[in-house]
Amino acid sequence: MLTLTPIGYVRAPLGSKVEAARQPRAGRGTTGRIELVAGRNFEHALADLDAWDYIWVLFWFDRNAGWRPKVLPPRSRTGRKGVFATRSPHRPNPLGLSAVRLLRIEDLTLHVRDLDMLDGTPVLDLKPYVPYTDAIAGASSGWLEADARGSSPDPIAEYAVEWNAVAAERATWVEQRTGLPLRERATATLTLGPEPHPYRRIRRGPNGFTLAVKEWRLRFTVAGRAVSVTAVSSGYRAAQVAAGAELAVHREFRERWPDSG
Repeated sequence: MLTLTPIGYVRAPLGSKVEAARQPRAGRGTTGRIELVAGRNFEHALADLDAWDYIWVLFWFDRNAGWRPKVLPPRSRTGRKGVFATRSPHRPNPLGLSAVRLLRIEDLTLHVRDLDMLDGTPVLDLKPYVPYTDAIAGASSGWLEADARGSSPDPIAEYAVEWNAVAAERATWVEQRTGLPLRERATATLTLGPEPHPYRRIRRGPNGFTLAVKEWRLRFTVAGRAVSVTAVSSGYRAAQVAAGAELAVHREFRERWPDSG
């Protein structure tokens, strides 16, 4: 039996697992803080850390219950993989490890970027990222290379994502009223591939594909390696929007674009 005590907690705009990036560098600039616990001499433990550009954050996946010996990673095109061959959070011991950009340190608060951790995540340890030993040139990418099908070893950039004028206008409207980076998040998901996938929240319907980003729905088409986002709509039904005062943004959206569905 091991006993672990958090040294601090993450403070970030990511409140649910759906919102979080799958990898730190896929966080696309998400900023936040790591607030260390007071009264444990951590002020001294932080000495000299501000000279490093990146740090390793060891944390606990506190929102996960249980684990799975085989999982379906978002980038897998050849079925489930053994959990130890993935970065899945569903592990026997739910430990996470992420390299994040260290922006600055103020007292017991570390300001960081490229977060893939949820707000309130317990932090267990911090270590500096040392390029000469932590970055191993030429290391294989395992099953990612096989799944790339002869193209780039990293399939994240295989698909080009475009937005037509209608979809872009509606996405901008949603972003301005909710603060949700809708286009950024949708583009990041679709560059991984447009195939239906439970983790990516992509579904195939009679009239094409639909991607869910929080409570919004985006329709898109696929031609070769090009993905075109054609429409944005509310994920709530008309009756739900009419009855819920907390859904005022969705009601306003439907009034502005009654043809959005």
